[in-house]
Amino acid sequence: MPLKPQKRTGLIFFPAFDWAISPNHPEREERLLYTQDQVFEEGLLDFDNIHEYKPGIATADDINRAHICVPDAESVVTESHLISAGGAITAADKVLSGEVDNAFALVRPPGHHAMLVVHGARGFCNVNIEAIMIEYIRRHYGPKRIAIVDTDCHHGDGTQDIYWNDPDTLCISIHQDGRTLYPGTGFPEEFGGPNALGATINLPLPPHTSDEGFLMALDRVILPVLEEFKPDLIINSAGQDNHYTDPITNMRFSAQGYALLNEKLAPDIAVLEGGYSIEKALPYVNVGIILAMAGLDYSHVREPDYDPVSLRQSADITKAIEEETGRVMDLWRSRHEMKAAMVGAARYVKRKKFIYYDTDGISEQQEETVRVCDACGGLVMIESSADTGIRIFAVILPGRCCPECRSHGEIFYDKTNRGKHNRIYFQDRERGVFLVK
Repeated sequence: MPLKPQKRTGLIFFPAFDWAISPNHPEREERLLYTQDQVFEEGLLDFDNIHEYKPGIATADDINRAHICVPDAESVVTESHLISAGGAITAADKVLSGEVDNAFALVRPPGHHAMLVVHGARGFCNVNIEAIMIEYIRRHYGPKRIAIVDTDCHHGDGTQDIYWNDPDTLCISIHQDGRTLYPGTGFPEEFGGPNALGATINLPLPPHTSDEGFLMALDRVILPVLEEFKPDLIINSAGQDNHYTDPITNMRFSAQGYALLNEKLAPDIAVLEGGYSIEKALPYVNVGIILAMAGLDYSHVREPDYDPVSLRQSADITKAIEEETGRVMDLWRSRHEMKAAMVGAARYVKRKKFIYYDTDGISEQQEETVRVCDACGGLVMIESSADTGIRIFAVILPGRCCPECRSHGEIFYDKTNRGKHNRIYFQDRERGVFLVK
């Protein structure tokens, strides 16, 4: 068997000792402490091509490139969130500066359920760690086509929402079917905004899907779509709650499956998301992913109770995944024809959303208006009201914003008065400008 080429891999750890939803909550610091112990026990840091780095600290400016935080960024985060996002930014800096070939930010709190507008916490997430990192990359390293592959068991609804209208960001989420698990979304028909159809790809898998099913979806959909999209960077939103021992999900993925997926996917950056089997899964899964990213042998990485026979998926599950991946690829191939049917002669497209912040118990009603545009992702305007009594209006200019969308957006922001709104926001992703009135 030929040797795999080794890669210089950066590791950034941040267990967030001072942040937990509650002392016994699944999302607590032990999630990473067992992984750190396993990394040391396996001697991973003794390899010349694996390097550990300390996380930096993100700023409010970093958050404001990705989010509209209500009332402001400082109100929705703790220092732990800033260091978690800073750890992801550190991973990006090390990769884009050429110091390492790839990097894994093993940080918490997680973030992939945090949406574009943030009134509070949902799904254990306050702000979106990957999105903050992506907007940092674009601000400091120039425009880039970026693909996010979310392998968390729960649909990456927040990341999808932030990049729904961005044709330069491909969001692929592979997850347990939303009819059986929080947040109840992530179906193939969720395919992107009018100017970014196909830049959102969802692969819902049946409960009890094993390594075979995940790798089938990877080979049949994810890798072909990535090959055609041709991203400058691939980011793995590396949730590990698809593992067969996870206490809050119903899947059968193994450490070997996760490692092989990462070897095939070859992400430039991985950022930890969910995964709540603290002792039985996370140490083995994370070690497997690190070895795969570094181009090292991971064949010995096995959970003590691993039994491939008992974890094998049924023939019905295999058939369902074959059919679902076929439907997703049919959508992907028809994406260019779909815009005319979806938009018609409309100049603006609206969609209404109801968002529940389950961690904080906040309900939000939202209407998003997107300018139909063939030159960029389109001007986005958001009317949002929460049952906290707060009502806001936001104007968002996309990266690579065309002159027409910029002109319309600036006019809307200038002419909109506070009136019935508590605050009015202006986010310019292209120029890094963030205004509030």
